[in-house]
Amino acid sequence: MDQPLWQPSAASMAASNMRAFMRAAGAHHQRSFADYDALYQWSIAEPEAFWREVWSFCGVIGDGPGAITVEQRERMPGARWFPQARLNYAENLLRRNDDAPALIFRGEDRIESSVSFTELRHEVSRLAQALRAEGVEAGDRVAAYLPNIPGAVIAMLAASSIGAIWSSCSPDFGVQGVLDRFGQIEPKILFAAEGYFYNGKTIDVLPRLAEIVAALPTVERVIMIPYTQRSPDCSAIPRCIDVHALMAPYQARDIEYARLPFNHPLYILYSSGTTGVPKCIVHGAGGTLLQHLKEHVLHVGVGGNDRLFYFTTLGWMMWNWELTALAAGCAVLLYDGSPFARQGNILFDFAQDTGMTVFGTSAKFIDALAKAGLRPRHTHDLAALRVILSTGSPLVAEGFDYVYEHIKQDVNLASMSGGTDLISCFVNGNPLLPVWRGEIQCRALGMKVEVFDDEGCALARGKGELVCTASFPSMPVCFWNDADGAKYHAAYFEQYPNVWRHGDWVELTEHGGMIIYGRSDTVLNPGGVRIGTAEIYRRVEQLDEVVESLVIGQDWPPQQPVDVRIVLFVRLREGLTLDQTLAEKIRNHIRATTTSRHVPARVVQVADIPRTKSGKIVELAVRHVVHGRAVKNLEALANPEALALFRDRPELAS
Repeated sequence: MDQPLWQPSAASMAASNMRAFMRAAGAHHQRSFADYDALYQWSIAEPEAFWREVWSFCGVIGDGPGAITVEQRERMPGARWFPQARLNYAENLLRRNDDAPALIFRGEDRIESSVSFTELRHEVSRLAQALRAEGVEAGDRVAAYLPNIPGAVIAMLAASSIGAIWSSCSPDFGVQGVLDRFGQIEPKILFAAEGYFYNGKTIDVLPRLAEIVAALPTVERVIMIPYTQRSPDCSAIPRCIDVHALMAPYQARDIEYARLPFNHPLYILYSSGTTGVPKCIVHGAGGTLLQHLKEHVLHVGVGGNDRLFYFTTLGWMMWNWELTALAAGCAVLLYDGSPFARQGNILFDFAQDTGMTVFGTSAKFIDALAKAGLRPRHTHDLAALRVILSTGSPLVAEGFDYVYEHIKQDVNLASMSGGTDLISCFVNGNPLLPVWRGEIQCRALGMKVEVFDDEGCALARGKGELVCTASFPSMPVCFWNDADGAKYHAAYFEQYPNVWRHGDWVELTEHGGMIIYGRSDTVLNPGGVRIGTAEIYRRVEQLDEVVESLVIGQDWPPQQPVDVRIVLFVRLREGLTLDQTLAEKIRNHIRATTTSRHVPARVVQVADIPRTKSGKIVELAVRHVVHGRAVKNLEALANPEALALFRDRPELAS
């Protein structure tokens, strides 16, 4: 395709925060940036100057940045950014103080509410006082087992204002999934709700909560934030108090923010944990804030008039990412429940009703909308919408087509990718650049992202491993319970010393953008040819008969494997059965649109595809099942029962 799907107007580029940043940085450093590439090259060539400019431009509140920007910059891990600075994350998110909405909430079609910036400050003040009275201090862990409700945001901000470390799971996690996470970090406080709504149903979690609390001996207080009931019966939960009763003695006053070192822990996030107990990834307050401000203000372009939404739960890093938009003065829109309520229209109803300007979702949701035949462009007023964000898995080229044909034509479709590991993005959207079909627009400012070939050499263009060859502020502070850093080092730096290997198989394009083909550890290797799984997904899911698919490499032959053969599992439209004719249609379509190397040796129908709670399909877990190996942590999956569909399949025995 020789024409972009979208091109920013001259007026929108001139008015963008990115262009204003280019002018400010140019004036401060006696430089002229002709385009984004020039700015990017400066950001990785002079990272100290760049990150100080981000601090200044975004108005970070704190004591700093100090005279030293980074110590031991060349070490990865080991670099220390802004070692003299002190700040508080919550203080930066609560900088705005007026009656404009800060949080706008919908719980499916049952509950609507709004919290102004002033009200948010008041509620955080009262809860922070209550937490201090409960003995919460800087460094204590405060955990949450909550739906995506305003009370969760208030609780996080109150905890972080003190310097406590926040960690959360969504209430769809089972007991063992929660204990696998919180059991490692030993929280002092646990916030919880009695239930949540999903797809029109009310889910009671009190029995699970009782088991969780019984197995967490360090929890001194359980704080109940009522959601599905006005006054839930918490008598079976030891040390439990209603949040309103806890806060009742306290009046709003100026918040006592604890300004702490730049790397003071803010969040503990978790790896997906599908191959073992989840790793506890500790992120610092300063790095998280600075990275998110860069992404929100520059790459997304939000400001005080924006209303930003991301469909997420408290079990996915996009919740943490979304909330930092408050630091840009932006209203944050929260939704809890099924994204497919009201026949798949509920999120677009939300967008229309609120004047949403930024709509964030997953690639899988976009795929599902396309398969369902929804046409929001013709059913909803999306005039205010200017950016659609997509992450979670690669957005296939046909997903780009669908957005521009059936959601909105004049919109920046900003696919992005990074992860829990860095609580931010390596590649991102950009208000100054065109959108090319199937491509993420650019490498993110300040991130020295390269693509390595099999010999570990950087490519100017082509396919290889996504790596980052220089340190950045939001690298994890550490892994919890990893005193010597061995787990941290093994996760990212084992293959290439002093280089972050992210584990994605990608392509750097002629436009300076990037295409992601899947995880490196699931790359198919038939006959020694490396094929990203997304290369097959994007072709198979073009077919109307296929709802979704999952592909693995099966060691072949099983007893003495000498090669790998491609096995494609397909979930078909309701009522369809895979027969020889359809299987050949699938193979022929793959052959015609890719190469003969991509054609699966076996095509197998399954009724469901296993996925994590954040919606990512789990190719490695399926590969383990097919090869008769145990999947170590079923609690990480949203639908673990689906794995049984892949065990001992006769189609794979010959």
